[in-house]
Amino acid sequence: MRKSKIPAARGTSEVNVTGLYPKVKFRSRATGSVSAAGLLLLTETARVLGVVEALEVELGGFTRRGAVHHPGKAVCDLAVMLAGGGQCPADVMMLRTRPDLFGAVGSDPTISRIVDDLATDVEAALAGIAAARAGARAAAGSLPGGAIPAIDGRVVIDIDATLVTSHSDKQWAAPTFKRGFGFHPMLAFADHGTGGTGTPLAGLLRPGNAGSNTAADHIRVLDAALDQLDADHADRVLVRCDSAGGTKDLLAEITARRLQYSVGFAGFLPHLRAAIDTLGAPAWIPAVDADGTIRDGAWVAEITDLLDLHGWPPGMRVIARKERPHPGAQLTLTDVDGLRVTCMATNDISPDLPALEARHRQRARCEDRIRDAKDTGLDRMPYTDAASNAIWIQIVLLALDLITWSQQIALTGSWKLASPKTLRTRLFAAAARYVITARRRYIDLDPHWPWTPALHDALQRLAWLARLSPA
Repeated sequence: MRKSKIPAARGTSEVNVTGLYPKVKFRSRATGSVSAAGLLLLTETARVLGVVEALEVELGGFTRRGAVHHPGKAVCDLAVMLAGGGQCPADVMMLRTRPDLFGAVGSDPTISRIVDDLATDVEAALAGIAAARAGARAAAGSLPGGAIPAIDGRVVIDIDATLVTSHSDKQWAAPTFKRGFGFHPMLAFADHGTGGTGTPLAGLLRPGNAGSNTAADHIRVLDAALDQLDADHADRVLVRCDSAGGTKDLLAEITARRLQYSVGFAGFLPHLRAAIDTLGAPAWIPAVDADGTIRDGAWVAEITDLLDLHGWPPGMRVIARKERPHPGAQLTLTDVDGLRVTCMATNDISPDLPALEARHRQRARCEDRIRDAKDTGLDRMPYTDAASNAIWIQIVLLALDLITWSQQIALTGSWKLASPKTLRTRLFAAAARYVITARRRYIDLDPHWPWTPALHDALQRLAWLARLSPA
């Protein structure tokens, strides 16, 4: 291997380097160093919004007499750990090593005991965590940039289910429709549009063999999602689902609540095919992309009047879309003349069919939110009992909340669109020194870290918001 020389610091000699990396010796003597100091962004967000205080109030009934560690703090610690990249409850060790920064964190047996206590009355525990999240969400909404953004005047709630593999036999783990084994949780997110990511609203643990189009589960998740919204938004909601949400019971429930819906529609396949076959070329309108530009090789048409919709909610419209399939795509029974044909249903009365259909296709953003959830602990259920894993899902949602709130009220620019993985690598992983000067505690961020200015500005903004927050 060729040897080369690199310049050394002033006052020292040059250093010989063998290979592509400098050869350095190591010691374990550093004092005052803090790893993952960027997690302070999450704990400060929680402090500004009063997350721990709300959890302490809502979960106070689970506190044991004389307990040192309280359930509210333990739940928030687990959420910060997951947001920071941890994968299991034992990873809370990453916070426990720095009590001067993250406060007192319970031991692994203590954390396990607290979760067991919450699981003894799982409905009360889930309701308490959800109520604390709703309170913090309201506090965030009162701060600049913290409200859930409306899209065309409505809050868009995306509901979708996903599969989570279980590698051992756990309560509610069952064979899935994709021939796997595990769980089939259902989640709801509020879409932020192109200016942000999305807000996690609700999650429901379900067995692996739970149906994709179970209307009762959709309604339960929708109820939980609406409970997370304030009164000003709860009646201005658009519910989006794939074809699993295109059931009579769910659409009737949404209609009864005077909300809007945009769902995939796959009912009456023979009737759909017959209706589409009767459409002439003038009935098809060019489809558009999300930015409003015409999409080449795609068209939309309304087929409501060509279908027998008896038994479906009044005001329902069915819009068909045909498009040239991408290379390698397999056609289905309803595809016509080599074109991929899909349908959607909505109760929106707008005459702009391309815009309605384009808005529905933006439901694909929910897949990104589910991916983020799986990157933040949803990809594994660490407990053997269903009650504890149901609580785990709520902790995952709280972790995503902390990330989203920090993006909304503290970060700016492209950081608002960053995924949890990006934030962990660039902001949360920042190193620092812990310093006490004149009886004041400081965190000295590494000035050589490329993203220190963004982290510094965000923490400054949180310090300013702390004086405005009602929490």
